[in-house]
Amino acid sequence: MTKDTTDTQTLDLEDAIKASQGAKLKASFGNSRAKGTAGDPDYFPTPPWATRALIHEVIGQKQIRDKVVWEPACGEGHMSKVLREFPFAEVLETDKYSHNGYLPDANKLDFLEHPPCTVDWIITNPPFNLSLEFVKKAMEHATHGVAILQRLNFLEGKKRCTELFWDTAPSNVAVFSERVPMVKGRLDRKASTATPYAWYVWHRRRPIDIDPWANCDTTLNWIPGGTRKILERDEDYT
Repeated sequence: MTKDTTDTQTLDLEDAIKASQGAKLKASFGNSRAKGTAGDPDYFPTPPWATRALIHEVIGQKQIRDKVVWEPACGEGHMSKVLREFPFAEVLETDKYSHNGYLPDANKLDFLEHPPCTVDWIITNPPFNLSLEFVKKAMEHATHGVAILQRLNFLEGKKRCTELFWDTAPSNVAVFSERVPMVKGRLDRKASTATPYAWYVWHRRRPIDIDPWANCDTTLNWIPGGTRKILERDEDYT
């Protein structure tokens, strides 16, 4: 079971100045700077419409208004750019790897090696083979919620069951009714896939005298077909 190591300053996050919060996090990036990294072998850029679906169909703008969000596997910014369309106070983006020179050196870091710090939301599409580790690490950082885009078969697996789902099942699993095509190393509007995807969302609970990420009931719902047609934009691919 995940232990609550949150201090008093973190518990008063709702009253904190969000810009200051983001500045403190950015100042800490150098502590786990990734050096000598080239290309992520498990890099599958997220179609922008799939990120918009998270806000429109799953979380809602009330949950993210004036919050600071961190995208720790940002690639070339296909998800973080979309998050900036919504009323977050600040969108932070980092990645361990260099993708076509998108990130400045100051934003290159290994998320899994970064010391715990304070941020409202962690929203990302992590490498599949490190998804469990990303979620567990995100729970050390996030004070409001964690959301990851992952294959539907993320629900399977003995290790994920015992180390994550058994005690800290997601608050919500939102399955895409239509396919979310992702291609290794590039964003491709014409791509196709047979792989189903879902958004997995954890909401941090209060009071703090229980495991803040413990959840007894998981809501399963579906992101309706036709969402891509509504949320996709031509400029997403330029």
